[in-house]
Amino acid sequence: MAAAGAAETPAPASGGASPRVRLYLGLGLAAGGAWLLYLLSPILSPFLLAAALAYLCDPLVDRLQARRLNRTWGTVVVLLGLLVAGVLLLLILAPLAQAQIRLLMQQVPLLVEWGSQTLVPWVATHFGVDLVRDQEQIVAWLKDHVGELSQLTRYLPRLTDGGLALLGVFANLLLVPVVLFYLLRDWDLILARLAEWLPASVRATSIGIAGEIDTVLSQFVRGQVMVIVVMAIFYSLGLWLVGLDYALAVGLISGILVFVPYLGVIVGVLLGTLAGWAQFGELGGLLWVWGVFLIGQLLESMAVTPWLVGERVGLHPVAVIFALMAFGQLFGFVGVLVAIPAAATFLVALRHLRRQLD
Repeated sequence: MAAAGAAETPAPASGGASPRVRLYLGLGLAAGGAWLLYLLSPILSPFLLAAALAYLCDPLVDRLQARRLNRTWGTVVVLLGLLVAGVLLLLILAPLAQAQIRLLMQQVPLLVEWGSQTLVPWVATHFGVDLVRDQEQIVAWLKDHVGELSQLTRYLPRLTDGGLALLGVFANLLLVPVVLFYLLRDWDLILARLAEWLPASVRATSIGIAGEIDTVLSQFVRGQVMVIVVMAIFYSLGLWLVGLDYALAVGLISGILVFVPYLGVIVGVLLGTLAGWAQFGELGGLLWVWGVFLIGQLLESMAVTPWLVGERVGLHPVAVIFALMAFGQLFGFVGVLVAIPAAATFLVALRHLRRQLD
């Protein structure tokens, strides 16, 4: 029986690599790929941005293709839609930007006058520091050491370097729509080709896991879009109720930037403060503006995001709050930005691990 059992045991193929060799080979390829990505990180930004936009816009192209529209023309229609949406947004925000610039130009002399007549005497009274005399001493010191300070200019970037950097940014902006067009047009083909590179033994399982992660991420994106819509309406309506001019523009900016944690409320408070200061000219009016953003931030972080995003990706609201705090503690601002999709992906992995253990 032992001999028969030994005879039935298949011998490893002479031409194939052992599992340990394949494991080491896979780890080596992964490490080499990670190192290559690190070396290429300065030029990856437009490609990553285009890939993210292609992932978000692919369902729209699929729907157009289902209506018997050619894939290429569907891609063109979606890109034109993005362009029109961007132009409309600029048209709404342009008056606000013009008003803010005009306000800043008007407020600079007033701020200087307030500093000389109010701030300087207050500092001198409470702290015993004469800013005017200290300013004169600083100017005299600068005049005495102007030769030494001029040597510092050699450490500043040259104009040509700044021009090249600006040219690089402009080139990246032009590269994004080009890469986006080709990725969006060939998205399904690219995914199919990538799947062919997976080993046959794990291809079906990997595709299944990727499909579940895709479902979770798509639910996250839809929930995040709903959060943006809700908060844009809330900020616009709230600022309109307190009587703020440019309430629609400030509300749209604050709502759109909600997808970046804390950025929406910070930018909204700054723009709302500038617009409110120009309109009301007193602290009482600004307090109402600040109150709208305070309530909006509490509402968004404690109710809207856990409800619209957390439940869609299968996370309890408490888990969403914990994920935001935990990823922020571990990875900083980037961790907060990717906390919810990363937590949802981790949840999918735990589900498959549980199935394997059962």
